[in-house]
Amino acid sequence: MQWKRTLVILVFANFIVVSGMSLIIPFLPLYIEQLGVHNMATVERWSGWVFSAQFVTSFLFQPLWGVIADRHGRKIMLLRAGIGMGVMTILMGLVGAPWELLVLRLINGIFSGFISMAVSLQASVTPDEHSGRALGILQTGTVAGNLIGPLAGGALAEAIGYSHVFYLTGALLILASLIVAVFVKEERVRVAKVKDQRKVAWKSLVPLWPVFLASVVTQLGMMSIEPIVTLYAKTLYTGPHLALVAGFVVAITGIANMIGSPLLGRLGDNIGQRKILMLALVMAAMAYIPQALAGGITVLLVGRFFLGLFVGGMIPSLNVLVKKLAPKEIQATAFGFNSSSLFLGNLLGPILGSSVAAAFNIRAVFYVTMSILLINAVTIAFNKSLDRRQNTSATAPVS
Repeated sequence: MQWKRTLVILVFANFIVVSGMSLIIPFLPLYIEQLGVHNMATVERWSGWVFSAQFVTSFLFQPLWGVIADRHGRKIMLLRAGIGMGVMTILMGLVGAPWELLVLRLINGIFSGFISMAVSLQASVTPDEHSGRALGILQTGTVAGNLIGPLAGGALAEAIGYSHVFYLTGALLILASLIVAVFVKEERVRVAKVKDQRKVAWKSLVPLWPVFLASVVTQLGMMSIEPIVTLYAKTLYTGPHLALVAGFVVAITGIANMIGSPLLGRLGDNIGQRKILMLALVMAAMAYIPQALAGGITVLLVGRFFLGLFVGGMIPSLNVLVKKLAPKEIQATAFGFNSSSLFLGNLLGPILGSSVAAAFNIRAVFYVTMSILLINAVTIAFNKSLDRRQNTSATAPVS
């Protein structure tokens, strides 16, 4: 079947893209030092700006790329993102000052959107009854890349140098684009002309705002504790190999995510994505309780595992809801807005977590995030409109 073949290719391409992009994260502050910044506070400030810059422009430009994808195809947007980010990343290895790296990260965010367009493309070719399963499996490629990339990045930086890792990352992004160009086939559809159809279609996105909000909350729930979880682990563990243990605390949510995404995605195909989303939100919230009360590293690891397990069910469910609720003629636009919502959560989460930790303590971050997840679960529970399907429109294949 075409959708299965496309799924295999896109899982591999997503893995290449995400692992490539995350290769540079471990040594980013060290690279900034190499560019001539030696004061520790200044290095930390530049690191924060450079890391966040890509999220800012990604958040702003994702809906635009979705609109263009609806008009000209998703595959061409995948190629735009992969090749554009590949070139920008190669140029990052040639910079001579931190501000140049910052500018390139901002431009890189403008080009981004490979993952969201991969989701949109896969959703467009997958039958509704298999959507949860397919998008759950697609998510595992992204998670695996996020797990392996940072581990490989640190080793590669020592072996070949910082600049060469940027060159390698850029080459990987371009390679992923070439794989998509050669092996992925997109069957375009022509939307029948109906008076004021686009205006009606945009109004049809209104029921999706609860989904977009849930996407923000999902990433906020994950990212609120990410920047400070290693500090928290340090207060709970005083044994040997602290760096290794801290790395495992971060990685275990990704491992659980790889398990939860396909399992809960498949379950969502059977009982409905809204129910899975409510379950995942509530259980992810509950997973913060053992983390907040942890007296040792083992309890923290268990809580982090269950958090990753249920967060793994959220993103595929949200993507399937976008597929089912968005009119086909602007489905890629809807995925663009959803991707923008995820980037917004990536931005707000660390700000929320660090602010709460500074004002109170690290344990308070767990309780605040848990409350936000539960409020969102109640909102989804009362929004029965998410169960209906409204993406039908008059379409015909384009030869």
